[in-house]
Amino acid sequence: MCCQVQNRGSTPQVQQVAPRIEHFLESFNFEVGFCERKRSPHSSAYHSWRRTAWRAMMADPVDGSAPKTPEYKLVPHRDFYLISGIHSPEEIDQIQKWEIRDTDIFIITYPKSGTIWLQQIVSMIEVRGNVTATLDQLNAIRIPWMEMNVGEEFANAPSPRLRVTHLHYKFIPLGLKQKRGKVIYVARNPKDIMVSYFHFHIYANMLETPKDFNSFFERFMEGKVFGNCWFEHIKAWYSHRQEMNFLYITYEDLIQDLSAAVDRICVFLERDLTAQEKENVVKHSTFQNMRKNPTANYQAMPSHFNHDKGHFMRKGMVGDWKNYFTVAQNERFDQAFQEKMRDLPLTFVWEINDIST
Repeated sequence: MCCQVQNRGSTPQVQQVAPRIEHFLESFNFEVGFCERKRSPHSSAYHSWRRTAWRAMMADPVDGSAPKTPEYKLVPHRDFYLISGIHSPEEIDQIQKWEIRDTDIFIITYPKSGTIWLQQIVSMIEVRGNVTATLDQLNAIRIPWMEMNVGEEFANAPSPRLRVTHLHYKFIPLGLKQKRGKVIYVARNPKDIMVSYFHFHIYANMLETPKDFNSFFERFMEGKVFGNCWFEHIKAWYSHRQEMNFLYITYEDLIQDLSAAVDRICVFLERDLTAQEKENVVKHSTFQNMRKNPTANYQAMPSHFNHDKGHFMRKGMVGDWKNYFTVAQNERFDQAFQEKMRDLPLTFVWEINDIST
């Protein structure tokens, strides 16, 4: 490997942990060549993942035994749940101080709203549909998570800086409110979000496995999940959209007409792609192709997910909630939706029959 873990001391713990970090990095395709790219726009992302790997490995025993899964739990911070072992409250509080450039691009989503779909689309737009330019870079490396990217790494990254986050509006860099950079908010009908998030909790090692869907329904309605209350998340971002260069797009838009959605994103990002380049972006961003692409579907991230229990790319459909919600749950959700969303001019597609063809 060309990128070796730096020696942070001569203690036996460090000496024993370092080789495991190297192995961890290799599992993320950090092979010879990754660090040899001059002025690589993903170099800061590499260091962010290396820092995360170091944290994870240092928390494990160093007696030669297999690494243990860290004890993750939801911890409240400024009325927003973070995940211990993944997020640093101190670093997240520094995000507001990040200096924003006009070329910065931020993808904002509530969990399970099409996050990695937008990571794939935007990163493919940035390479003008040339999929070979992304084959050795994971989605999470091409567009890293704000929550896991310290300010120094962000500040030193070359433009354009692409980031993604599930964070609430209250944590955003203040420069975004001055209409610097661009924000793409991806929404999805919350009933399907709930079902997808339920399955995500089953195979995500950093989240508590729910007893069943009924118990998860209660947690979701109470906002006791990472991302907190869906209603508050979307209301906070959307109600402040005029402060930012802001594009609102939905998961259902992507399903209904992916090509049209790519066009909208290209116009918003001021990327003038040829018809063939756009066609390539669409081709490599379909649900079916992403499901087969390990660099796009998080399949190559074994440390945080048990892929024997589930996958990021599960169904990619509209209306799966009807297979899970009871009549009573549906009525209760509809009532909450009407009460909490009455002042927001947004409509959602709830089932596939609602999509016009």
